[in-house]
Amino acid sequence: MNPDFIKYQAQTSPYPLGMEVSHAIGSYIYDTSDKKYLDFVAGVSACTLGHQHPRVNQAIKDQLDKYSHVMVYGEYSQSPAVLYCKLLASLLPESLNKTYLVNSGTEAIEGALKLAKRTTGRSQLISCHNAYHGNTMGSMSVMGFEERKQAFRPLLPDVDFITFNNEEDLQKITTRTAAILLETIQGGAGFIQPENNFLQKVRKRCDEVGAMMIVDEIQPGFGRTGKLFGFQNYDVVPDIVVMGKGMGGGMPVGAFTASAEKMDLLTENPKLGHITTFGGHPVIASACLATLQELTETNLMQKALEKEKLFRSLLVHPLIKEIRGKGLMLAAMTETAEITNQVILNCQDKGLILFWLLFEGCAIRITPPLTISEEEIQEGCAIILNVMDEILKKEDK
Repeated sequence: MNPDFIKYQAQTSPYPLGMEVSHAIGSYIYDTSDKKYLDFVAGVSACTLGHQHPRVNQAIKDQLDKYSHVMVYGEYSQSPAVLYCKLLASLLPESLNKTYLVNSGTEAIEGALKLAKRTTGRSQLISCHNAYHGNTMGSMSVMGFEERKQAFRPLLPDVDFITFNNEEDLQKITTRTAAILLETIQGGAGFIQPENNFLQKVRKRCDEVGAMMIVDEIQPGFGRTGKLFGFQNYDVVPDIVVMGKGMGGGMPVGAFTASAEKMDLLTENPKLGHITTFGGHPVIASACLATLQELTETNLMQKALEKEKLFRSLLVHPLIKEIRGKGLMLAAMTETAEITNQVILNCQDKGLILFWLLFEGCAIRITPPLTISEEEIQEGCAIILNVMDEILKKEDK
């Protein structure tokens, strides 16, 4: 299958991993030779409840038996999307009560940026160095990594950047600023958490100058940090929350949430201020609803913090310099990108899936399903330690 994969399907990099997937269930993915791989990546934080979760699968099947796509977004009242948005509003701060459903995280970023400009009447956008918010043109414009952008310029004008956790940089947020966009935990940069109440200070500065605060929860969201959303760990309420990845239990989806007062601005002056054909798709919305219900009716979110402690207690090795992140959004940092590459590739050979981060070459991504068991964590960490021991032995020779 791999030759046709390379020949007919567009690639994102010159060297894809090329596993030929047969099936996946729980915390494991199986290749076409029936070798099983313990999944410590969860589709890059997307498969919140693991693979083939019964509740999500059943919700999808039940909805397929009723109807699939019937109309573009925002015209018909369709129960999966309505029920989902209502449940989400009940779980968020009071000012975050209306949700626009789209198809991916990057599309949700696009909508959030438009809403900020429409609300404030301003043009300037501020993001962070080493930030990643998606790869469409608007999202790329607020990506803080020039190497990935330069081939596609010109991008959006009037975009400036600050350094995450740098309080002095907050003075760049002025009465010209429509919005500042931040990940609650910087993902591609190396799973960097806010320090010294940084997000609260961003909120304060936005209030002072009338700018909007947008938080990107595409990776931290849906229980991965022990709370439904990462910002809830830091005692701050943004103006817009952007979500995706783990929202759909493995299905393609994104959304942005704000107050009804702000969101209603997209309905007129001009009409159709934001529009999507497949956003709020009933089958996808059913998967989202089942995922959110499972997260809020179980202790999976709280367990993420206990599982973090287990990872930290097990992953002690001379090649691991530190463990960054929170909950089940973790990165094991090595000395060099070469070591990280060896660990990831050798672990796959031994049946453990790890992955890279976008901009931090020394980081080993560990973002398993929230449903992963303690026994599976122990199994995977033992493989990591074994691989690292082998690397050390080679270095000693």
